[in-house]
Amino acid sequence: MSGNERSQSGAEFAADGLVSVLLIADPGKPTALAQRLAASLPERLRRGDRTERLWTATVRSEPYLPDEQADFADVIDAVEPSSEGEDIVVYLTDLPRREDTLPVLADVSTEHLFALISVAAVGGVRIEDRVGAVVQLAIASALDEPELAPPGARRQFPSVQIESGTRYFAPSGLRRLRLLSGMVRANRPWRLVTGLSKVLVGAFATGAFALATSTIWEFADTMGPWRMSAVTLLSIAAMVLWLVLDHELWERPASPVERDRSVLYNSATVVTLVIGVAVLHLALFGLLLLAACVTLPPDLLSKTLGRGVDFSDYLTLSWLLASIATIGGALGSGLENDAAVTDAAYGVRQRQRVENARKRSDEAE
Repeated sequence: MSGNERSQSGAEFAADGLVSVLLIADPGKPTALAQRLAASLPERLRRGDRTERLWTATVRSEPYLPDEQADFADVIDAVEPSSEGEDIVVYLTDLPRREDTLPVLADVSTEHLFALISVAAVGGVRIEDRVGAVVQLAIASALDEPELAPPGARRQFPSVQIESGTRYFAPSGLRRLRLLSGMVRANRPWRLVTGLSKVLVGAFATGAFALATSTIWEFADTMGPWRMSAVTLLSIAAMVLWLVLDHELWERPASPVERDRSVLYNSATVVTLVIGVAVLHLALFGLLLLAACVTLPPDLLSKTLGRGVDFSDYLTLSWLLASIATIGGALGSGLENDAAVTDAAYGVRQRQRVENARKRSDEAE
């Protein structure tokens, strides 16, 4: 079916009472999101459909978008929505898309009944609701049926006409912060703890060794909350810095044009690692608190400190031990290979982008 034939078919399938939507999604989080949306999308669309058509939605996982800079027309050629059996095709990607510095939320082609949506641009909270609203808006725009869009969506998301269709931008105000939070969410920073097993083991071993040192008990008793907080922040910063430098996670722009994009990706990497290492610190705190309660008798701790002890002393000691262990984990991260760190720190598409960039760099050398 050609583009014109596909556009003209809108009225035809509107008349037969059945409209099918295909949600194509990048592997990983976008696919899981698309599967949840497919269950609710028909009902969402039916509520705004005055003609009371029957809506269906199916999902396919496939990474068509080569990189975030791909032109919308090239994406249409790669996906070939006219070759699909469904009436409307919507492609969800977690790669960020921008026009200059403005985050692009969606590109919609009425001619091809196709939409490309960047999940990262909706932000890091209430993702399913926000992406669902954008999908509805994209379908309404593709069919030129405004009533299908959520109330107020057209005012909320500013748009411009581009050569291949209509481009929607993220709402004004904190656009970059919203995009950054969406990129961090796509990286799933909490996975860093389970992804870097050698780091976790090395860190816990460091903390357990320090637990057996009476000098550490005295330090924990005398440092106070301000010094303890400073040690915690320094330990997290040390591990993040070590991961970035030792495993070459910092992007260096090859040209002035790429500088702004590199700033965005480097910011996402740092925030991802800070959150991931903070989660690691909390996990170590819990493990070491359990170890201290089991192995360190109150009488022994009281004898060393020269006073009576209670549970708060174990909390304070575990806090210091977790900071020491985090520094030990930074050293242990050197035992992890680059692939393991990349897998733990990034989402699927971001990981593919980093690997492709490394391959191009190796080929250039």
